[in-house]
Amino acid sequence: MTTQKKSGKKKPSAGKENKTEDHLINLEHQVKEKSDKLLRAYADIQNLQKRMEKELLRKQQETKTQYLLALMDMYELLQKARNDKNPTEGLHAIQKYMEAFMEQEGIRVIDCVGQPFDHTVHHAVCTIENNECNDNQIVEEIKKGYLCRDTLLRPAQVVVAKQKKE
Repeated sequence: MTTQKKSGKKKPSAGKENKTEDHLINLEHQVKEKSDKLLRAYADIQNLQKRMEKELLRKQQETKTQYLLALMDMYELLQKARNDKNPTEGLHAIQKYMEAFMEQEGIRVIDCVGQPFDHTVHHAVCTIENNECNDNQIVEEIKKGYLCRDTLLRPAQVVVAKQKKE
C-alpha cells in the first residue's frame, strides 16, 4: 500500500470553475440590466419634470390671460362711463361687474366696524380713547381688507378703541 500525502488544498475541478465563471457572467448581466433600468427611470423622471414645468407655465399663462381679459372688460366699461352723458349708470355697471368677479373668485370683504380687533385680519393704524366702546373694539375702517376663500389678501386698516384708564 502506498500512501499519498494530502496537502490541505484541493485543486478545483474544471466543472466548478465553469460554474463560478457562469455565475459571474450572470451577475454582470444582472448588474448591467439593473443599471439600464435605473438610467431609464432617471430619464423618465427628467422627462416628467420637464412636462410638469411646461404644464405649470401653461397654467400660469392661462390664468394670466383670464385675468387680463377681465381687466380689459373693466377698462372698456370705464371708457364707456367716461364718455357717457350720465356716468352714474356706467359706474354702477362697473361696480356690479367687479362684485360679480370678486364673488366668482371667492373674494370677500372683512367685516370690521363694531368687531373686536383680530391681528390676523386687521391692521391697527391707531387707537383712540373711547369709553363708549369695548376695549379693542374697531371703531373705524380706514381701508377695507379682503379674504380669498380662507387666505388673507390684504388686512383691513382700522382704528381701535381703548378705554380711558382713570
